[in-house]
Amino acid sequence: MKVLHLDTNHPLLLNTLKELGCENVENYKDSKATILKTINEYDGIIIRSRFSIDKEFLDAAENLKFIGRVGAGLENIDVDYAKSKGIELISAPEGNRNAVGEHALAMILALFNNLKKADLEIRNGQWLREENRGVELDGKTVGIIGYGNMGRAFAKKLRGFDVEVLCYDIKPNVGDMNCRQVSLEELFAKTDVLSLHTPHNELSNQMIDEKFIYKFKKPFYLINTARGSAVVTKDLIEAIDEEKILGACLDVLEYEKSSFENFFESSNSENPYFRELISSDKVLLSPHVAGWTIESKEKLAQTIVDKVENIFFHKKNAIEKIETNIKGIGGIFFKADNPVQLKEWYKEKLGIAVDEYGASFISRDINNPDKKTFLQWSTFPKETDYFKPSLKDFMINYRVNNLNSFLEELKSKDVTIIKGIEEYEYGKFAWILDSENNKIELWEPIDEYLL
Repeated sequence: MKVLHLDTNHPLLLNTLKELGCENVENYKDSKATILKTINEYDGIIIRSRFSIDKEFLDAAENLKFIGRVGAGLENIDVDYAKSKGIELISAPEGNRNAVGEHALAMILALFNNLKKADLEIRNGQWLREENRGVELDGKTVGIIGYGNMGRAFAKKLRGFDVEVLCYDIKPNVGDMNCRQVSLEELFAKTDVLSLHTPHNELSNQMIDEKFIYKFKKPFYLINTARGSAVVTKDLIEAIDEEKILGACLDVLEYEKSSFENFFESSNSENPYFRELISSDKVLLSPHVAGWTIESKEKLAQTIVDKVENIFFHKKNAIEKIETNIKGIGGIFFKADNPVQLKEWYKEKLGIAVDEYGASFISRDINNPDKKTFLQWSTFPKETDYFKPSLKDFMINYRVNNLNSFLEELKSKDVTIIKGIEEYEYGKFAWILDSENNKIELWEPIDEYLL
């Protein structure tokens, strides 16, 4: 495959694609018009945000098989048209979700404790202690809008705080052990800190406007590490002036260019709301870098090449043809008269490292030898209802590729589905019965959370 790289990225991306047999072509300077003349020569494109991939571009790219976007969103690509042409769209939200979660937490803590303001005052010879008395996060309710990769990562970072974490998402059943999914009405009623983790789309565009802001029952703090287009700056500034919004942490701004690569233009400097924004000590700003860490640069590249390899260079074998969606065993669970004593026996006699949940055995993915996978071994008390409606003393967990599509396939085959999808930080789960009424747990894992 011949792959065109339009933005610089971690060298891992070039090197690994080369190892897979790809021919890499780097072009970081030519204009879109110039690239259009030769784009038909390429099978793949790797881009960050240099320019938009529109209908004209896609029509010219007659041989294009995939677009790899080294980032989380695909808003600079005509997604529907690309899909209609059979082009694989590959993004990498898994690569920078941890960085975004840490950045969001860092910003709100810095704002709560006046760190920017206090630092500047000390550098100017001012030692103002009472004026910089901080606010604590503990005891507050954090509301998250958009509970995908980024929202879940932020919720995970909040574990160490005594906070209630709520989320609202247009998809059902996305809540997990770190966050309770609620209606917008409950989010409006309880939120003290609101964090946005939505992609750019028709629903999120200018979502945080005056009407939306004043639906919140309490004054609140706002964090936006998603897209600047989600917040109407004029309405934000007015809400801050009226103390409906107590402070804002903005990694993204409404006035950004769609390429995300440049911002400061003369028109921005003349904008009165922008001037008030940058002069307010109730606002903390960063230049769209929530997902930009040393670690995430490599993770983003690795995520893209892993997905390209899986889609285009995946070696089919007999086992895979038989298993289709089933990737292997994910867990073995069984009842015991005394689970604690039994685990101690396995620890003492067989040397198995057990914890309160049992033991995790590390193995390798048969289709990706460099990837670690896990098999969970757990004992349960006799009275557990986790295996119900099965009457058996055991339950097997199977690892699957795509749980959503697999469940649809099982429904068409009249398989009994006990419980639909539940999503946690370590993957998606569903439960079915086999022909002898043995309960089966299906797991689409996120192994990275178990490392």
